[in-house]
Amino acid sequence: MKLALSIPIALLLSVSAHAQQAETKADSAPSTNRFQLERTEKGVVRLDTQTGAMTLCRDEDGVLACRMQPDERTAYEEELERLEKRVTALEERLSHTPPNALPTDEEVDRSLSIMERFLRTFMGIVGEFQDKRDAQKPQPDRT
Repeated sequence: MKLALSIPIALLLSVSAHAQQAETKADSAPSTNRFQLERTEKGVVRLDTQTGAMTLCRDEDGVLACRMQPDERTAYEEELERLEKRVTALEERLSHTPPNALPTDEEVDRSLSIMERFLRTFMGIVGEFQDKRDAQKPQPDRT
């Protein structure tokens, strides 16, 4: 993990100890606080207790601005690139599909034929069960 040089070593050890404690607590009981904040000379270090990722936050004109560390940024950019490729591939595939393409008469007839065979087979199975059920019922005395 890459660390900014401006973060004191004592703070890093403290954050590391807190992360280990949080990990131990997470193993024993569910934690409701995922992030832990520690003050530094130049701002605040935000520790993700689930992943161990650290982000340096600074007070800029009354607003807390957080900057991802280089290893987080790389993972973020890789994920963006992967998603951009996926979107491009989907758009390309959609561009080859006619927008209002309706099935032909032959395709409709084939689909109806398949459904008819399915329903006839299904109803035959239902009929077999009905026949077995009727055979198990006591028959009326006809004498």
